[in-house]
Amino acid sequence: MKRKLMVCAVMALSTAATVQAQDKPTLYLGAYGGSFEGIFRDSIIPAFEKAHNVDIVYVPGNSTDTLAKLQAQRNDQQMDVAIMDDGPTYQAINYGLCQSQDQDSSLDALYDFARFPDDKAAGIGIIAGGLAYNKAIFDEEGWAAPDSWDDLRDERFAGAINVPSISNSYGLYALVMMARMNGGGESDIEPGFKVFERDISPNVLSFTPSPGKTSELYQNHEIVMSVWGSGRVQSLADTGFPIEFVYPKEGAVALVQGACLVEGSSHADLAQAFIDYLLTPDVQILLARERGNGPTNKQVELPEALAAKVPYGDRVANLVTLDWDTVNENRQAWTNLWNRRIER
Repeated sequence: MKRKLMVCAVMALSTAATVQAQDKPTLYLGAYGGSFEGIFRDSIIPAFEKAHNVDIVYVPGNSTDTLAKLQAQRNDQQMDVAIMDDGPTYQAINYGLCQSQDQDSSLDALYDFARFPDDKAAGIGIIAGGLAYNKAIFDEEGWAAPDSWDDLRDERFAGAINVPSISNSYGLYALVMMARMNGGGESDIEPGFKVFERDISPNVLSFTPSPGKTSELYQNHEIVMSVWGSGRVQSLADTGFPIEFVYPKEGAVALVQGACLVEGSSHADLAQAFIDYLLTPDVQILLARERGNGPTNKQVELPEALAAKVPYGDRVANLVTLDWDTVNENRQAWTNLWNRRIER
């Protein structure tokens, strides 16, 4: 009898554990791979899983990959939260793939430009798109540090610049800023193409969008300047390489990493809680320290040394943003022009 009772007890515990495991929800998170994924897996996700009794499955991919997955799954959505660059995030919103977070009071702490249309995404980090340069070589040559997008046209840098293709956000920023500075803009991009065709392309050694390749070009002393993001520059600087980031006087461009609460998520409340968690000061400071992200939460206070490395304070006020609706409407046509006229 005693043995029978023990067997029954074990079976009851086993059944309870099985039911509990089955009741434990799973969130699917689509976001960048590489070091971003490593930080999330090691330092961000575990605390949330424990606090909310949830499992999070990380689905790595660049912004374009994640957007494509959301589109492919729109009738049977698998993703709950998607983190993408602002351009693809605007596309996801326009495609009806993100649901509104407008009842979420956490968004009130964000910078205005980090709140997407109808609050259908929340910015979790800011990267500045501007210029980078090898300070050691500039010092050797006696050159003043670059301070304008127009420095891409300087003949001293012929064959020694990297500008990513406009399939990459940073290359797109350079094209739009050149258009704006020469009488055009998102609605009239031709002035930007003319400047690139006539003045900038002769200075470009490579149009690679690959961060690894760009770092290699710097380390091999093949380039002295590039169009790049503040986070990537800081990562290379942290290795001891003498690279510095420049906020051009015409304005660096704000790249906002958007967190989309996916339309059709079966765990919308948990997904919203996870996005709110990413906006807390502790996580925002962690992303600033480990990724070079500027906080989107205006209430976050960074230590002085860290504040100097990321878009923060007065630097945020001077960032410019793009008209993404116009950009996304024309981007394919611009890419075709770019391939014919610039990257030939």
